Amino acid sequence: MAELLHRLGTFAARRAWTVIVAWVVILGVAVGGFLIGFKGLSSSFDIPGTASGDVIAELEDELPDFSGAAGTAVFRTDDGSALTDEQKAEISALVASAGDLPDVAGVTDPFDAQQQLDDQRAQVEDGRSQLEAGRAQAEAGQEQLDAGRAQLEAGQQQLDAGRAQLEAAPLPEAQKAAQLAALDAQQQQLDQQSAALEQQQTQLTDGLAEIAANEEQLEQGAELLSYADGIRLVSEDGATAIVNISFSEPRLELPESSKEAVIEHFTAEPVDGVGVAFNTEIAQGVPEILGVGEAIGVAIAAIVLIVVLGSLLAASFPIVTAIVGVGIGAMATLSFSGLVQMASVTPILGVMLGLAVGIDYALFIIYRHRRQLLQGSDVVESIGLANGTAGNAVVFAGTTVIVALLALNITGIPFLGLMGTAGAVSVAIAVLIAVSLVPALLGLAKTRILSRRARARLAEGTAVAPAATDDGEHPRRAAGTAEHPRRGGTAVRPMSTVRAVVTMIVATVALLVVAIPALSMRLGLPDGGSEAEDSTAYQAFTWTQDAFGEGANSPLLVTAAFPDGLAEEDVVATQLDVARELAAQSDVVSVAPVAVSDDRTLGAFQVIPAEGPNAVSTEQLVRDLRALPPVDGDIELGVAGAAAINIDISEGLADVLPLYLVVVVGLSFLIMVMVFRSLLVPLIATAGFVLSLFATYGAVTAVFQWGWLGDLLGVHNPGPILSFLPVILVGILFGLAMDYQLFLATGMREAWAHGSAPRLAVAQGFRAGRTVVTAAAIIMIAVFSGFIASDSVIIKSMGLGLALGVLFDAFVVRMLLIPAVMHVLGGAAWWLPKWLDKIVPNVDVEGSALERRHPAHAA
Repeated sequence: MAELLHRLGTFAARRAWTVIVAWVVILGVAVGGFLIGFKGLSSSFDIPGTASGDVIAELEDELPDFSGAAGTAVFRTDDGSALTDEQKAEISALVASAGDLPDVAGVTDPFDAQQQLDDQRAQVEDGRSQLEAGRAQAEAGQEQLDAGRAQLEAGQQQLDAGRAQLEAAPLPEAQKAAQLAALDAQQQQLDQQSAALEQQQTQLTDGLAEIAANEEQLEQGAELLSYADGIRLVSEDGATAIVNISFSEPRLELPESSKEAVIEHFTAEPVDGVGVAFNTEIAQGVPEILGVGEAIGVAIAAIVLIVVLGSLLAASFPIVTAIVGVGIGAMATLSFSGLVQMASVTPILGVMLGLAVGIDYALFIIYRHRRQLLQGSDVVESIGLANGTAGNAVVFAGTTVIVALLALNITGIPFLGLMGTAGAVSVAIAVLIAVSLVPALLGLAKTRILSRRARARLAEGTAVAPAATDDGEHPRRAAGTAEHPRRGGTAVRPMSTVRAVVTMIVATVALLVVAIPALSMRLGLPDGGSEAEDSTAYQAFTWTQDAFGEGANSPLLVTAAFPDGLAEEDVVATQLDVARELAAQSDVVSVAPVAVSDDRTLGAFQVIPAEGPNAVSTEQLVRDLRALPPVDGDIELGVAGAAAINIDISEGLADVLPLYLVVVVGLSFLIMVMVFRSLLVPLIATAGFVLSLFATYGAVTAVFQWGWLGDLLGVHNPGPILSFLPVILVGILFGLAMDYQLFLATGMREAWAHGSAPRLAVAQGFRAGRTVVTAAAIIMIAVFSGFIASDSVIIKSMGLGLALGVLFDAFVVRMLLIPAVMHVLGGAAWWLPKWLDKIVPNVDVEGSALERRHPAHAA
């Protein structure tokens, strides 16, 4: 590989314009692909196979109107007064005309809906009054019937007594027959009156039964309605109204243009005296990738480059090549957005990494080339040698980052795997540019990358001696004695063992202390309360919370699988059984049935929790609802909704984190065994990586979850940590940690392999690589920190996590802890069993064999 890169560097230096034009063409192709293939990004995330995903699939079959995306537009008066009739009319007009917007399935007029709710409550009271009046009337009728029946019974008794007397009296038969006929006529009248009373009694009994049935239905409806008392669309003070907007497309497939059309419709003609805001489901679009913060980060990187390279021209090359690489990587990634579902954060990761590693990788090669020029090497030969040595290390370091990022695909989470792939593409492009375009630019610049003074000395034929700072060259090329070689005029001495032990203890304890908050880390996705305070999503969130309660921002959609053959008249009773069970759960404020499928096999309920979407109680409520046994023994429940979906995604990501960490740490160990031909060096390097990783988790948790330094960093509403941040940090920080380990520990091994005492070799290797690693780490931190200024909490947390991760790993682990541990271990650090030494391939990362084949190129 080193020889191949040497040839590539030499070719690029001699055919600079050919290489430059080739990269311009590649950039043009990427731009063309973007213009043709870019179809927009999604601001939503999902994980296949989740419980909420199964519920949504069921809704698509039975209740398709509830399976699409949904959002809200919140209207509020500017002065807090109740909405006037004129303002209500204007809002209702906007609602009525919104139904024709693309992908909009329905829009709810809050005033009509609220009036219907109020009317239903009024109808319940009216119904009670009517039924009470009917029952009173029926009871009065019953009393009359009872009185009439008593009279009839008295008349019957008299008639029976008269008949008995007549039959016993000694009267002539003709007279007795006449009197009996008269009694029979009276009996017939009594029978008719009795039959009439029985008919009236039957009617009255049926009426009372109907009243009882109506009372039962009314009370069932009243009980159902009572569970929904907390659900409102217009606030009690009349100042805030919520417009519910449902879409025909699922949230993952809803085009950004459809959301933008909704926002444009409701804001194009503002209602006088009324503000409007949209919740995150509508307003959370594609975040801005580059802004002022990122520009400041690049500017800081430029300052570091000028200090390290000593020339404006040399400092400009890493920035220019990094920007070209970012452009190609981002455009190439976005070109496939029409073929695959792509989350809005996917290109952001590529931009972050492309800028950071692009600048660093170019720096490594330019730094090496500059040192060789200062020592009198020929320009083209120096470029080839720098590309074969430092470039070889760049290829290896970049490969570790690429492998770690591609390993995100083993998580089985599509959007995370796609993010890793996009990041890997950006890193691969950065590596290719570093070993081809950078040598081409160096070939054009010739010796102009040096200062005028240095060029003047070279023109006089005088090689410039290494400065008082580190020169980045291998220790064996430094002047000095065997025991204490001199580096730029300063004797290299190993640290004392006491200092090494103290450094080990202090660094380890410090990282462990910083990691403590990670023990309470919760994962989630940002809600509207986490957005920038001047954003419409934040306004919608806070307006809704203030007017309707915290839970109004986190409604849950609960489905109930009704038994087959459910009769229509039994639907309300079955809904009531489910509603009672749901309302009985802790932290449930309101429950309302919202739909029943045509075949009465599936019912949907809206459940309003007590707190917001990222609250611990809401998360526990989702778990409790899913853990409920079937209602009435056969009604299975399912839970969906934005809050439940976010919880499912967070849990899914938390589940894959240990697996991914094991894979990456195992990969780290195997790669370093091959590079350093040692068991203990990879072990302590891996342990250091884990320490810095958990310290990063702890610091991020303290800022974003606990709220520490929130005012300084723009975190105004602490909450759970971005659910996919821990996994992303593992992949990226692993690769970067290997970069720094490579550039420091290989120098230590080379010094030891060339006869230096083990502890002296540690000092020599550290002195040889510290300048370039320090510069590279500062550049990375500056670039990543630039993203902290983003309004998007997703970008902000990624930027802070990566910046802190590089800070902890580069300056605490690689430059303090690892050298101290290596010093204490001494020669044992390089132990490798003979049997393993025979099967492990010899990887010449530094290109030492290349230097031996091209001795004239080295100083």
